[in-house]
Amino acid sequence: MRTRLLVVLVAMALAVVAAFAFPLLSSTAERRTQQLLIARAADVDRFVVLAQQAVDAGDTTTLAAEAARYASLYGEAVLVVDARKTTLASAGGLAAGDVRELIDATLRNQRSPAPPMIEPWSDAPALFARPVGTGTRVAGVVVLRASVLAAAADVSAQWGLIAAGALLAAAVFVLLAVVLARWMVRPLHDLEDGVLAVTAGHHSQVPARAGPRELRSLATSFNLMSDAVVEASEQQRRLIADASHQLRNPMAALRLRVDSLATRVDEDGQRAYRAAVAEVERLESLLDGLLALALAESTATRLAGGHDDEPCDLATVVAERVDAWRASAEQAGASIQPPEGHDEPVLVRCPEAELAQVLDVLLDNAVHYAGPGAHIETDWETDGAVARLVVRDDGPGLSTEDRAKATERFWRAGGDGAPRGTGLGLSIAHHLVIARGGDLELRAAQPSGLAVWITLPLAEERA
Repeated sequence: MRTRLLVVLVAMALAVVAAFAFPLLSSTAERRTQQLLIARAADVDRFVVLAQQAVDAGDTTTLAAEAARYASLYGEAVLVVDARKTTLASAGGLAAGDVRELIDATLRNQRSPAPPMIEPWSDAPALFARPVGTGTRVAGVVVLRASVLAAAADVSAQWGLIAAGALLAAAVFVLLAVVLARWMVRPLHDLEDGVLAVTAGHHSQVPARAGPRELRSLATSFNLMSDAVVEASEQQRRLIADASHQLRNPMAALRLRVDSLATRVDEDGQRAYRAAVAEVERLESLLDGLLALALAESTATRLAGGHDDEPCDLATVVAERVDAWRASAEQAGASIQPPEGHDEPVLVRCPEAELAQVLDVLLDNAVHYAGPGAHIETDWETDGAVARLVVRDDGPGLSTEDRAKATERFWRAGGDGAPRGTGLGLSIAHHLVIARGGDLELRAAQPSGLAVWITLPLAEERA
């Protein structure tokens, strides 16, 4: 938008400058041409008087002397002929044969054409002709060939000053256009950044004292909306966290009561008892997941407030979590392959506890959903300012539609009737990675299986 606005403002400014500059250039050239015409017309009239005196007296000595003096002084040619086209005086190299048509027209009392308007590149000399005599009796013709080089130089100098002034005015107008465009568009950029921040779940306030009055009013309204949205999101997060925390005590009491019934349930009630215990365990896992999710959702807000944590070594955390999950993988009939060929430390902008929690989620899903005989691989690489970690298995994988929903809350592979899991693991991992400025993406592995790619910024790139 700023570019389009600048184009319009600059085009209008240049059009205004051109509207003043071009008429001024034309008037300057016309004025200098008129000055040349007036000056040379006076000289021609003087020679007409001298020519008339020479014709009346029959003596051209004075006329010839004046013509020679004029040509020597001004460097311009003078030619005087009588009615029979006989040369009475000639100086400067102008002959009657050079201007025959002009002499014939002047002898017929026809007005000689005016010379063209003088411009900086004009170099053709101008011709001035007047008849000698009064009334209809023409006794001869005076022709003056004037140089326009001096006048063209004057016009060029004046045009240069006008062009310099026009360029200066255009530069001032362009500068004003840039300042005006920035003044108008910058609040819009601030609003755009604010909208993106609110969309990402962050609290954002944009300056409400810059730009036009309408944009200041819009910024004020946006700030109020941002406060309301963030407050509503925070209330929702607190509700989940508080509800999960408050339910832990009665859940713990329920677990104790259920465990105390273990020795008192007869054989006929064991099936129902085990189902009740499984549901209690599932509720405990769900409460733990809700608390973890509330903590993950608050991480982005805490980081936006300037609170950051110590980075961790990606290679060390991956090696530790792979080693921790190797026994569970063997019990499930799967195998985990640790990264190979990575000995150098790689610091990422994520605390060790959060990265370990993310890896636990991914390895847990791979171990329990890939199936017996599955092979699980972990690997990572650095690319510029980021590190990319992948957890890949060769199990059945997920469809394109399921991969798009996998990071949603309470979504579980197999649908609502799935036998295990709370559906919060990938959602928690996704929120933790996003809060650290990274990305979590689910892709199809080849030839089969699921690959989860995690992108995290390197700690060395912190501002």
